[in-house]
Amino acid sequence: MTAPLPNSAAVVGPPGSRLKSQCLSYVEVLAQSVSVIAPSTVPAAVLGLIFASAGNGTWLSFLFGMSGLVLVSININHFARRSASAGSLYQFIVKGLGGGAGIIGGWALLFGYMLTGMSTLCGFAVTARGLLEAAGISVPSIFTFALATVASIYIACRDVQLSAKAMLALEGAAIAAVLALGLVVWRHQGFSVDRAQLTLSGATPGGVLGGVVLVVFAFSGFESATALGEEAKDPLRSIPRSVVQSVIVSGLIFIFMAYVVILGFRDFDADLSKAESPLLLLSSKLKLAWLGAFINFGILISFFSCTLASISATARIVYSMARHGVAPRALGRVHRRNKTPYVAIAFAGILTFVVSFAPSLFGVSEFDAQGYFGTLCSFGFLSVYVLISLAAPIYLRKLGELTAASVIVAFLGAGFMVVPFLGVIGVPGSALFPPPEFPNNILVWIYLIYMLAGGAWLLTLRRYKPRMIDEVFED
Repeated sequence: MTAPLPNSAAVVGPPGSRLKSQCLSYVEVLAQSVSVIAPSTVPAAVLGLIFASAGNGTWLSFLFGMSGLVLVSININHFARRSASAGSLYQFIVKGLGGGAGIIGGWALLFGYMLTGMSTLCGFAVTARGLLEAAGISVPSIFTFALATVASIYIACRDVQLSAKAMLALEGAAIAAVLALGLVVWRHQGFSVDRAQLTLSGATPGGVLGGVVLVVFAFSGFESATALGEEAKDPLRSIPRSVVQSVIVSGLIFIFMAYVVILGFRDFDADLSKAESPLLLLSSKLKLAWLGAFINFGILISFFSCTLASISATARIVYSMARHGVAPRALGRVHRRNKTPYVAIAFAGILTFVVSFAPSLFGVSEFDAQGYFGTLCSFGFLSVYVLISLAAPIYLRKLGELTAASVIVAFLGAGFMVVPFLGVIGVPGSALFPPPEFPNNILVWIYLIYMLAGGAWLLTLRRYKPRMIDEVFED
């Protein structure tokens, strides 16, 4: 980055460059985190993969995953209850581990949010193509990519409240559609109790643990409400509540849908572990094609909502970095009337569009690209979750508030993140975490190259502006 860098802790944004303050209600803040998680897309697209590993223990994999991320959310909330900003977790990491670790954490968090937006933009294109083809309409894929990107940038730039309300309405409708099908499926089964699931029939500890790997990825982005620190009403209360409750609400939806979908497939001659669209299969089985179409549309708007939320979160981290002098100053500009970081939003949106569409130019399908981007984003989130868990007890010690319980929670939170990380990179000779095959085996190297670039950037900042690293985040 080539912007002039300050030698003091002063914020370098132009006059009047503050975001619209205290305008988002608790529900609107909660919508940010829930939209990045996108609960409706998991039972619709990921459940079969988790079932392939965990079998009748799928619900237990979701429960373990939810419990582990509640631990991480507790570590996050040690910071969120005491300070709020647009810098999200990277400024929290600074408070515990210092400016260098904070910048590296911010770099990893940007990777997570950007790649999440790219993955869901690809998902939007795949789902839109299916709906259009069903209606006998064929359009170039670049059109659907561009449509979702332009709409996301417009809504995010127009007004933060409009953005939050749009995410709330879109994701709420998608969740309602998915839960409606879940209730219909359970009713079709006579609201019966599935003893095979409750007794974990056929499930193995290794399989359940393997399922946790994918479950943690499903929750990625739950902390994105922390990026709304300047815009939330009563942020020291609403953001901590949103961080924890987004995990719990989404986790309960996942557990319920896992239970009823597995139950629904009992008398269905289809293999759930190989089903790419289990909800659509179930709706067809129940002769509810209209509900299947509604769910497909719900998934479409959920992908859009997640793309919007990811671009919004990415932009606020970029904006915060620019205001502190560690990114080009132009990215810290705020729209005079709308009070939104419009330059950072445009930057995040255009980058999301270009990178997500690029694989199709080399013959990679949007569906495959969605999976690659989804795996890549997990590296960024896992790195940040480990850093924030390590930073929490150090921060509490500085405040003189460290307790044995907080040390245990920090240790468990950081340790829990090792499981999905091993699941992605693999362990040579391990049957539980086998090394991935090509091209998945090169994804971790892409992330490492990205992080090395971030390390080089940090060393450059230390060389030319040594005092800034430890002082610039103190405002």
